[in-house]
Amino acid sequence: MTLTSHWERVYQTKRHDEVSWYRPHLEISLQLIEEATPDQTARIVDVGGGESTLVDDLLARGYRNVEVLDLSATALEVARQRLGTRADSVQWHCGDVCTFDFAPSHYDIWHDRAVFHFLTTPQQRAAYVRQVARAVRPGGHVIVAAFGPEGPIRCSGLDVVRYDASALHSEFGIGFELVKHLAESHRTPGGTVQQFVYCFCHVATQASDQPTA
Repeated sequence: MTLTSHWERVYQTKRHDEVSWYRPHLEISLQLIEEATPDQTARIVDVGGGESTLVDDLLARGYRNVEVLDLSATALEVARQRLGTRADSVQWHCGDVCTFDFAPSHYDIWHDRAVFHFLTTPQQRAAYVRQVARAVRPGGHVIVAAFGPEGPIRCSGLDVVRYDASALHSEFGIGFELVKHLAESHRTPGGTVQQFVYCFCHVATQASDQPTA
């Protein structure tokens, strides 16, 4: 089974509010995005956004240049249907974050809650960081949330990598200046608690300065 077919099966067999990472609103993400920029014309991409309500809340706050990327076409369609006519103001992308053809220096904010911890090999993580360095303009911001040291070791039938705050930031390198770390105790729809760690960074250098290993 491919990774794409795995996630299609997840979203085809579970309602949006049954998956473990579901929250009615991503409060910490919204807080950090608004802290990064109050400019409602800022270009924002939600990586692995799928069925997340972040796009709804960003539109409600007046942000006008929002894009969502996900491996699952099913998840993206659920979000589009939920938004109705407002979906027409969003750019929707179906693809793999590590290989998607992002435009250079295009985004002001890169947001990822719960994708990065699924990248279990150094090669995957290096590819991801190269994508961020390419796609986010110098001076932009990066928000990445992953399972913390007390988080689960598997999610949706897949292995994950857990991070403490310093380890998560170190994956990105010196071109990403740390603004702050935050921790979240996320209660799943099933009632268990998952620890998330957020890394909020400022992009200081050009993509060419980033590690390529």
